[in-house]
Amino acid sequence: MTTPVTIIGAGLGGLTLARVLHVHGIPATIYEAEASPTARSQGGMLDIHEDNGQPALRAADLMDEFRAIILEGREATRVLAPDGTVLFDDDSTRGRPEVLRGELRRILLESLPAGTVRWGHKVSDVRALGRGRHEVTFADSTTVVTNLLVGADGAWSRVRPLLSDATPEYIGRSFIETYLFDGDTQHPASAKAVGGGALLALAPGKGIQAHRESGGTLHTYVALSKPRDWFADIDFGDSAAATARIAQEFDGWAPELTALITDGETAPVLRTLSALPVEHRWDRVPGVTLIGDAAHLSAPNGEGANLAMYDGSELAKAIAAHSDDIEAALTAYERALFPRSAAAATDGDHLHELLFGEDAPQGLIAMFTGHE
Repeated sequence: MTTPVTIIGAGLGGLTLARVLHVHGIPATIYEAEASPTARSQGGMLDIHEDNGQPALRAADLMDEFRAIILEGREATRVLAPDGTVLFDDDSTRGRPEVLRGELRRILLESLPAGTVRWGHKVSDVRALGRGRHEVTFADSTTVVTNLLVGADGAWSRVRPLLSDATPEYIGRSFIETYLFDGDTQHPASAKAVGGGALLALAPGKGIQAHRESGGTLHTYVALSKPRDWFADIDFGDSAAATARIAQEFDGWAPELTALITDGETAPVLRTLSALPVEHRWDRVPGVTLIGDAAHLSAPNGEGANLAMYDGSELAKAIAAHSDDIEAALTAYERALFPRSAAAATDGDHLHELLFGEDAPQGLIAMFTGHE
């Protein structure tokens, strides 16, 4: 196959797809809306799993680079009660080493030939031309015609409508993201509560989840099960007022926990959570497919980045194995994709019930201890 694969989106899935294609000698071009690799923060920690994320990196021939960015000890997990009592504490490793998302993206970008990613290309329209060809129009009115188009463009994919009428729906829960920096020195009580890895302080319908990143940074996601209108009534443009309103929901919780909200050193950022149907799938459409959240957006459960990378590697391997028949490649890829992503979405829904359901946090602790 000599025609380049056209990939929309330079997230982890799209980059892994391009890298594994490169390993197999197949050219690819990625079109990314962001202006540069540093246009925005790339998020926090990722645990890279033995059954999907790591095999994807192995297929990309990047295991040495991956091992070099692992933050040792960050697999530690503790569960606290709202009053700060430690209910569960485990510093063992479980085959899921933690890395910073930005560092993982960096090693993938550095592994690609120069010019593979075309930055500043925001998609405004995609249309079918027939015979598996598609025309992608960008915001600057330039266009590209594809022979194989892959939507790696996330939750609100512009490629997905070529295949499916499904759109993500709000799951009834949102996260608010905050940061504390230099935690051990400036916020010692909160840093001690978080420990060496991840903290989960949970109650039905809410929670404070934090992770120790590099340099003593404490990265927090505050979870609240509220309708969208509840969040719409908060002015996140007024950081102090928004922080105070969110903190009200944790009145009476231990101060070392609520300080992860009230002492935040960045403006609180609202992250609404949406998902596609658990069994999301589509009929084969010539010349186009999806990977990652574009294909199977679900409630966050630690699998999203891993699955996106695995999707990318599996699609690349299918293309390499069927280089003379792209439709056979896409058929083989999607046949495995659909049950895999449905199972992960089901697991994600179950995890959220353990985290924020009526039995929280006891159900989660039972899962950790093998008594679920």
